[in-house]
Amino acid sequence: MKLSLGAPASTSVPLVVVDSQHAFARLPAGLEAGSFPEALIEVSIDGAEGKASLRLINDTSFPDLTALARSRDSALLFALSGPTDTVFQLELATKKVTALAVDDGPAALATWVDAAGLEWLVVVHQFAGSLVLINLKDPSARRALPAPANASGLLVHEGKAFVAEQARDSVSAIELTTGKELWRTPVAANPRELILAGKSLLVGSLATGVLELLDPSTGAVQGSIEPGPGTPIVGGGTAKYSAQVMNGKAPRGLAWSGRLSTAFVASIGPNIGPNVDQMEVSMNGGVGAVDLGKGWRRHLGFGAGVTEALVLDEARGLLYASDVGLGLVRVIDAKKLASGDAAKALVQEVALRPPARFPSIRPAEDFNVKGRAGASLHAGPRALSLSADGKRLFVLERFTGTIAVLDVSRPGKAGWLEQYAVTNALTQPTRRLGQVLFFADLGRTAMSCDACHLEGHGEGVLFEKTMPLRIYRSTTVRGSRETPPYFTPASTHSMGETAKIVGSRNRFHNPDPSPTEIEALTLYASLIPTPPNPFVGADGAPVLSLVLPDGRTGKPLEGLKLFEGKAGCAPCHPAPQFTTDQDPATRGRFIDVGTPRFMPLREDQQNTRFEGFGTPALVGSWDVFPMLTTGLAGLAVRPDGSVRVDDRFPLRAATEKYAPRHGRADLLTDAERDDLLAYVMSL
Repeated sequence: MKLSLGAPASTSVPLVVVDSQHAFARLPAGLEAGSFPEALIEVSIDGAEGKASLRLINDTSFPDLTALARSRDSALLFALSGPTDTVFQLELATKKVTALAVDDGPAALATWVDAAGLEWLVVVHQFAGSLVLINLKDPSARRALPAPANASGLLVHEGKAFVAEQARDSVSAIELTTGKELWRTPVAANPRELILAGKSLLVGSLATGVLELLDPSTGAVQGSIEPGPGTPIVGGGTAKYSAQVMNGKAPRGLAWSGRLSTAFVASIGPNIGPNVDQMEVSMNGGVGAVDLGKGWRRHLGFGAGVTEALVLDEARGLLYASDVGLGLVRVIDAKKLASGDAAKALVQEVALRPPARFPSIRPAEDFNVKGRAGASLHAGPRALSLSADGKRLFVLERFTGTIAVLDVSRPGKAGWLEQYAVTNALTQPTRRLGQVLFFADLGRTAMSCDACHLEGHGEGVLFEKTMPLRIYRSTTVRGSRETPPYFTPASTHSMGETAKIVGSRNRFHNPDPSPTEIEALTLYASLIPTPPNPFVGADGAPVLSLVLPDGRTGKPLEGLKLFEGKAGCAPCHPAPQFTTDQDPATRGRFIDVGTPRFMPLREDQQNTRFEGFGTPALVGSWDVFPMLTTGLAGLAVRPDGSVRVDDRFPLRAATEKYAPRHGRADLLTDAERDDLLAYVMSL
């Protein structure tokens, strides 16, 4: 059998037929998608009646700059664009930009000087499962080494590439001269940021807020660190809630000071749980100071924006922090932040400048008034790099497709130098403005879409901004356009309604989004795709046998039969999105399936009224942590009032701990449960 794809794709794809009810396919690379952000393609099966529609999201003409590196002499800068499979090389002297094609889904990059003195660009990929090494003197001279797929982070040191990946949540060490994998260690969910901190490799988990310490020589786990009750908070709206800290939020950036024996962590702040003031959604973007032995010393909160990238000038004692929500670069006195004088640590704020002709989300007169942010929020500073002499700071502006250069030669007096165009960021202009809106903090409330839904995905649990007010899991935006309604209980019934209501509330109605803003934000959010599943075969079909995250083995095709039969999963999780919310006839049903009704943390400060839960989609559940509306599949409350990782395979916890009412996994043998989990991992 073949699946025929209509215009603009105009091709056919072989189907892998499993039985009379199920067939699978993987679409090929390079499909023609036209010039629009998305295309609706008519599909049919060759020789059979009936047609259906397939939505194709056009990322290949939507460059997105997310990583930055420089050559050792700072003459060359490299900016990575994942959707277009490109690394852009910028020669500062000539302003020449060269597009270097790399493998599928470049995710992170670094430079490396080998034993012979040759300098290489090292690129790791989300989808290709490769490390590509490019000779900087002759970019046509390349080497490719095997590496984990679903890579998200990269650190190169002394001939080793340390790679973080988010399919099996691990960090590995690869020898760059031979390609040999030296070790691989499981870590907390969705690792990304990696730095060397003293004698440890420090790994940040986006989904849990945990920092883990590994031995860089062996990969052995040395310990973990996260904030908890009593972690000091200096500045911002959460400063008085130190005692209510329940856990950490995603480490978006890391830096290490050997002189101060301190790690610095960019995040939206320690996660505040239930409290008597009913203070909710506790974003307080800033920088934490961490002692690797004693834990979190303090968090410096700025009360607005979302702190993203960090880079340290050890010689001058200055820490540079980018704010993706406000379009700022902050200059911080590292010693004051580390030593306890954090209230005086902020030295300077520099507002970035979007290119003159870059479109605006609102009229110019709407910025820098009534406590709002400035037009600099259009920049989106995603990554930072300091020149070799420490006199220039390079800032990757994600939204405008440019690199800004700041003069930082005079400590505390950073100033604008120039801006280099890297790529055309306006190939899909409405979608680009929607991206700005998704990340922006126009109202300076410290809240943005990205603050709760990092890069459009989830980020642990929050004491949430909905009623009844209690702790909820922050759900993913990936693929959510297909499964309204949203929130618990349901309060918005479309992506547009969500953009209007949430966009207004994020700003505290200062001001409410305009119709044009709502349109752009809706478009951007609705085009955040669920990544390709790494646990299926190259043909898109489930594999015969799959090793599960906890080391057990299951048979996905046997699990398919159980899912639709004995285990009783399909009535609530029917294909293709695996939720009843996919169908208007069954949408918005709230049910009690025996899972926990609330997280047992300071229950008297939560509204525990129960009206049932919605049915989450299972597509992409291989990359969801924690699970259940409460987050209790994966997380647990400790006696000290903190919330900690309890199970690194939340899918098993969700399936087995809460049977029989949550499906009938209790009727299955151990081997059958493994088969069932293997199938769900393949969705």
